[in-house]
Amino acid sequence: MARVHSLAPGGVRDQWQEPQRKKFYQDVNISQREDGLFEINLDRRKLKTPGGKLFTVPNEALAVAVATEWDVQKDTLKFYTMNLTTLCNTALDNPTQRDKEQIIAAALKFLETDTICYRVEEPPGLVELQTNEWDPVLNWVEKRYNVIIGSSSSIMGPQITEETKDTFRQHLGSYNFWALTGLEFVITQLKSLVLSFALVDRHLTVEQAVLLSRLEEEYQIQRWGNVEWAHDYDMYELRARTAAGTLFVHLSSESSSVKRKLLQD
Repeated sequence: MARVHSLAPGGVRDQWQEPQRKKFYQDVNISQREDGLFEINLDRRKLKTPGGKLFTVPNEALAVAVATEWDVQKDTLKFYTMNLTTLCNTALDNPTQRDKEQIIAAALKFLETDTICYRVEEPPGLVELQTNEWDPVLNWVEKRYNVIIGSSSSIMGPQITEETKDTFRQHLGSYNFWALTGLEFVITQLKSLVLSFALVDRHLTVEQAVLLSRLEEEYQIQRWGNVEWAHDYDMYELRARTAAGTLFVHLSSESSSVKRKLLQD
């Protein structure tokens, strides 16, 4: 079962129900509180998180983006398409009760099993493809952060130095809790800290990062074929989640306001 939003007395909050339901509101707007936080209102009823907290976001840009997710829903609300809302809920409720240091530690673990650091020894075509497509990104990240990562065909993977881990730990620590929540989400989608950094730093597009994260799978598909509709759906979903996570990182770090405050059908 999936956790979705439903109408409750005094506001809108999440309950355990189906992942979609009939739309129950007409207008979506945002409002700023005295403490500077922004709220999302559905027909003037305040949105709440699955944990029952008031749904508030730190800046206007993120508020508008979340409100847009609600505003573009048609007759049926498809909550599984509302990735920004889900990420906000995660940051607000913090269901696993982790602090920044624990999130950073979890993100760094992906470096030890990073997708683009593990290389095959055969077939030759895939070896060449990994070298041509992955090495430029890996080299860019190493130069950008002045670290050594490397790659390996060993089941143990490359040996990551403590200096490299410390550099990335310090960089991750520069993000606020919200942005870090979004970045960990991106890393989880791509199964690669290297690709995620290149994406958030705008060296890669979402399409490029997703394709690179699925390089071996795409190679096998080109060689042996695939179930086209399933492949397209998986690719679309991964792109959507990765794009939302990347946008969430940038918007969570946004300090400037935007002028548009009201969203209506």
